[in-house]
Amino acid sequence: MEVFSSANVMFMLGGFVKTLEISALAIFFSLILGTILALVKTYAAKPFSLLVSAYIELFRCTPNLLWILFIYFTVKGNDVFISTLAFTVFTSAVMAEIVRGGLNSIPQSQFEAAQSQGFGFFATMRLIILPQTFKTIIPALFSQCTTVIKDSSYLAGINVAEFMYTSKVVMAKTQSLNEVLLVYGFVFLLYFALNFGISLFVRAYQRRQVAA
Repeated sequence: MEVFSSANVMFMLGGFVKTLEISALAIFFSLILGTILALVKTYAAKPFSLLVSAYIELFRCTPNLLWILFIYFTVKGNDVFISTLAFTVFTSAVMAEIVRGGLNSIPQSQFEAAQSQGFGFFATMRLIILPQTFKTIIPALFSQCTTVIKDSSYLAGINVAEFMYTSKVVMAKTQSLNEVLLVYGFVFLLYFALNFGISLFVRAYQRRQVAA
């Protein structure tokens, strides 16, 4: 059909690639920042812990779209930078709580054993605690990854040419309701295939952990 001409399909797939790019960058930087926030909240002095707690609650209790719009109107940069920044400042708050939950699941005996072997705090974190923490929180991390991928569709509201935006552009050129529904079906299929694939990976990982 005309709506699925090679030009339209390539245009939409280009948006899908940008969705993946922004999502991957946001997840990467959010995990780094979230880990730092979790460590500060869990182990730092109370004033720093309270500041991190305020940051986390600020972003967890407000809509992601609010911060996307705020950063869009206040920060200069290209669409990938602005989008990645918006998702990073928001998602890092969620990641911090996920990582903190993993840190709290590590037995105190692990710290004591590390200290008895002469490990300092940073060596203990890097070599002993964080590897175990990330192994524990993999299911929750990948669940948050799917949320980031789905929420990237908000970026269409600030004219970032991600998957939802490019699909809407193609829909605007359609001649009938059937063509609109076909484009919606295409969008649904790609989002579902990607996120369901992540879900299958997490389920397989959990089964291996149980079997081990």
